[in-house]
Order: sequence, then C-alpha cells, then structure tokens
Amino acid sequence: MKLTEKLNQSKNTLFSIEILPPLKGKSIQSIYDGIDPLMEFKPAFVDVTYHREEYIYKKREGGYLEKVSMRKRPGTVGICAAIMNKYNVEAVPHIICGGFTREETENALIDLQFLGIDNVLALRGDSIKTEPAFVPEPNGHPYALDLVKQVTDMNQAHYIDNDMKDAAPTNFCIGVAGYPEKHFEAPNMVSDLKFLKQKVDAGAEYIVTQMFFDNTKYFQFVEDCRKHGITVPIIPGLKILSGKKQIVTLPKIFHIDIPQPFYEALETCKDDKEIKAVGIEWCIQQCKELLKANVPCLHFYTMGASEMTKSVAKEIF
Repeated sequence: MKLTEKLNQSKNTLFSIEILPPLKGKSIQSIYDGIDPLMEFKPAFVDVTYHREEYIYKKREGGYLEKVSMRKRPGTVGICAAIMNKYNVEAVPHIICGGFTREETENALIDLQFLGIDNVLALRGDSIKTEPAFVPEPNGHPYALDLVKQVTDMNQAHYIDNDMKDAAPTNFCIGVAGYPEKHFEAPNMVSDLKFLKQKVDAGAEYIVTQMFFDNTKYFQFVEDCRKHGITVPIIPGLKILSGKKQIVTLPKIFHIDIPQPFYEALETCKDDKEIKAVGIEWCIQQCKELLKANVPCLHFYTMGASEMTKSVAKEIF
C-alpha cells in the first residue's frame, strides 16, 4: 500500500521508524529485536537505510597497497521483504545514487516490485569517506532528482531498454528527503527549496525531513515549502539524543543545531543515563507540539535504540 494512501486515510498522526541493516555476519534477529518492542504502537511503515560501499587498503605481497571495496552492511531488498513478511507492515527501502549504475538501480527496483514493495525513499546518498565530494558511478545518477525521474519513468513503463515490448509499469510511491535547516551543500535555503520542488515536480509524493530538535524550524520549513508550491505531505524526522558524544557528533555529521535551552539542560547531566532522560523528555515535548499541529506522521530515527523510542511513544500514542 502506498504511504500517501495511508496518510490520506488516517485521521490521526501516524507513527513510523527508521532502522539500520545489521552488520554483515549478524542475523536478521537483530532487526526483529529492534522492531518488536515498538509493534504495539502500530507503525505505519519501517524505513530501512542503505549504506554504500567503503574502501580500505590491504597490504599485499611485495609491500604494495591494494584498494578494496567493501560493504559493512547488506542491502535493503531482503531485509524489507523479511520485515513485511513477519510484521505485515510496509517496509520502505532507501535507494541511493552512490555506488549504483542506472542499470543496477533498475534491476533493484524490479526486484522490489516483484516482492510487493510499493514505496521507496530516493536519496543521493553520502560521498565515500575518502572522497572530498560526491562522485557518481559511471552511468549512474549524480543527483536524487535523476533517481526520482528514473523511478517515475518505470512507473510509466519506460525502462532503459526502449525496445522492450509490452513492458509492465511499476507502481512505486516515491519519497524524498527535506532539510529544515538546509542541506549543507546548498548555498542557501531558497535554492534548497528550488531543488526540492524539482524532485516533487518529477514525481516525489512525500517528504521525510532530516532530524531536528527545534520545532520552529520544521514549522518554518513547511510554511516555506507551501509558499514554493510544494503541497505533498511533509513528515517530521525525530531523533532522541542519547549520549554526551552526540551533543558534538550530531551537529557535525548532520549539520543541525541543538537549541540553547536543550543544550543547557544537557550540560547539567553527569552521565549518559541523565543525558538519555533529558533527551527523552525533550523529544516527548517536541512530539506533543507536533501532534497539536496535526503533522501527518512522527518518524523516529531509532537506529536500533527501540527502548528510548518506546519511552517516548508511550507518552504520545
């Protein structure tokens, strides 16, 4: 079922989560252990992130170094199928530009369609850690906009091989990312909204935001989107701050701010246990305010920390 249909049919704010694939060598049970405690809140969907390849250098005979590509986590196709089979809940795989040719993307989308997966989140993805900027694969997509266009083309039965006869259209509901505090590569918010509008015009049907800790930035983002003619649902993405290190790492990695009142409360904490308590309470208050605004869904970046998300959800749903 398309997420937009779920959002349109529900009179109340929905609940959803995002998870990480297990590290290679770990069993699917690690995924289930993170989802099981949250099923009582009836998640409308479960997002599954995709982590692109990394490069390491291995020392070979003779002393030279060989650059080797490796993936620390498996892909999303099998995980999404397992989640849908076990929980009867919509699973949303992230599809990314980085590391994929157009042909590989097409084949992955065909597999998803065969499995009955109706929703995808189309992202450019991050650059490789050893590269200063994002570099697309040869015959791959440089931007998420191009990825959205490819999925839209397939929804209209237009495949890479134009000579295919009687090609069946896919039926994906396409989501994209939005940034209440601006994508760090965009020169300004106006240009960022222009690029977002292009993705919506190309076929994106909903937006999930980057995490934020200041609701005013989300509300302003929604208002600015509407002024730019972006009318699709905008789902707020939420993260529960859980440790002292995250006070530094989250702003650095995700280019977001921690509001001063929140930061002052965190500063008084003696250890991570107290940090978690403050983080949970802050997120609860965020959620209550967002619920009053009738947001379409509250999307939690759980990344395996289901117990903290459960503590918030118990107070909200």
